[in-house]
Amino acid sequence: MAEVDGVGEGAGGKSDKDGDERGEILALSGIDIAFPGVHALDNVDFTLRPQEIHSIMGENGAGKSTLIKVITGVYKKNSGAMLLNGKPFEPANPLDARRMGVNSVYQEINLCDNLTVAENIHAGRQKTRFGKIDWKHIKRASEEALARLNIHIDVTRLLNSYSVAVKQMIAIARAVDMDSKILILDEPTSSLDRPEVDQLFATIRKLRDQGLSVIFISHFLDQIYELCDRVTVLRNGKRIGEYPLKDLPRYELVSKMVGKEFSRLGKRDRERSGPGDVFIEARNLGKKRAVRPFNLIIRKGEILGFAGLLGSGRTESANLLFGIDEPDSGELMVKNRKQRFRKPRDAINRLIAFCPEDRKKNGVIFELSIRENMMLALQAKRGILKYLPFKKQRELADEYIKLLGVATPNQDAPLGNLSGGNQQKVILARWLITAPELLILDEPTRGIDVLAKAEIMNLAMRLCDQGMSLVFISSELEEVVRCSDRVAVMRDRRKIAELSGADMDAEKILKAIAEAEG
Repeated sequence: MAEVDGVGEGAGGKSDKDGDERGEILALSGIDIAFPGVHALDNVDFTLRPQEIHSIMGENGAGKSTLIKVITGVYKKNSGAMLLNGKPFEPANPLDARRMGVNSVYQEINLCDNLTVAENIHAGRQKTRFGKIDWKHIKRASEEALARLNIHIDVTRLLNSYSVAVKQMIAIARAVDMDSKILILDEPTSSLDRPEVDQLFATIRKLRDQGLSVIFISHFLDQIYELCDRVTVLRNGKRIGEYPLKDLPRYELVSKMVGKEFSRLGKRDRERSGPGDVFIEARNLGKKRAVRPFNLIIRKGEILGFAGLLGSGRTESANLLFGIDEPDSGELMVKNRKQRFRKPRDAINRLIAFCPEDRKKNGVIFELSIRENMMLALQAKRGILKYLPFKKQRELADEYIKLLGVATPNQDAPLGNLSGGNQQKVILARWLITAPELLILDEPTRGIDVLAKAEIMNLAMRLCDQGMSLVFISSELEEVVRCSDRVAVMRDRRKIAELSGADMDAEKILKAIAEAEG
């Protein structure tokens, strides 16, 4: 077992009526679980104290999600022991875990878009009156559950009428409303802006002070240090150690996660020879109720960043460039020739590729193999009647698994078995296989670990140096600045500025957003 480097008391060391005599509400020892070709967890220990916010960190594939799924009853461990409040804890399934006070909210939101907000919050536990569902109670109780998180919305509206950020807060409100003793939050802030993050953190601290223990998983180091008391680091399915965050410098945490000294992320060299000819140009391109008309030029061999808050129109602009949405104003020029993209295949045929923001909804097919997912775009480009030979499929899959460092036992494994970061690499490989001249990356680093972020960002810059054009969209302004040659700043579904050179830094982007007239 890996050595545990000094565990201090910190905020998590408070006494509470819950927990065993050692001050642990949840204790796991020697947890082992294996899948075909993968030893997912190898003799892992983990402890959670009453009224503690504890982070689990590691690269994609380190075992974080597997450990959470063991705790919540999704997976059955092969060996080891689990105690909840000092008593054996063996949940048969997630519902069983919830009944015992262990609840989870995953990064990929598991709610039903075709139900109302109130129906989602009370699904499976509707209060009845005289043998009928008491809808008045459900509406009132849902409003109260959301109000505790400072959210005031119409709970009778369908869930699909709200943004991803609001859905995330609804999922958390549902979990908190179920009388949880332990709340597991897996990347809860990946779709939230900073004000929403502040609101969520205030709620988590309030719940902690009221007796809740929290397991918090995030790839945002700043948020981990801002919110959490202790951290458990996993690497390749093994526990590396458990540390009080106040005693652990950030560079040491990253080094423990990746297993080596971590070099800084690469930075775009803007002093190199200038970009080439114009590849694509938008002239007053827009769509009502999506994004206001905008002008945009992307040259060969340059990275154009899109910056802005959630709902600013970044993704909507990218959708017009790729034919997901059809514009109702302006025109689009590709290599100085006017084009009209009515569907994505039109853009693919013009050598444009798009890695979407919502990986689960628009990016991957979990039931298909890694190889099959990689071949989707190339097969669509060739057409259904020009089947890609199986031998060629295997050669391409092997090539891009190696190129992007996809962690998998083989190319025939179901994509759903991979971690989020490796799924993102498979989506990236899918489009690189088509040999695009313009690659649009919409939130390519959301929900993945620091090493995978570095790999994807450095790859983007290398591709650009080789002559490819890129659009890079990210909620993390430092990422946009680091990668881009120019930055288009968005607010309220319109382009408000374009920055380059010395003007291109996070502070000036935020200033442009704040000062833009409505």
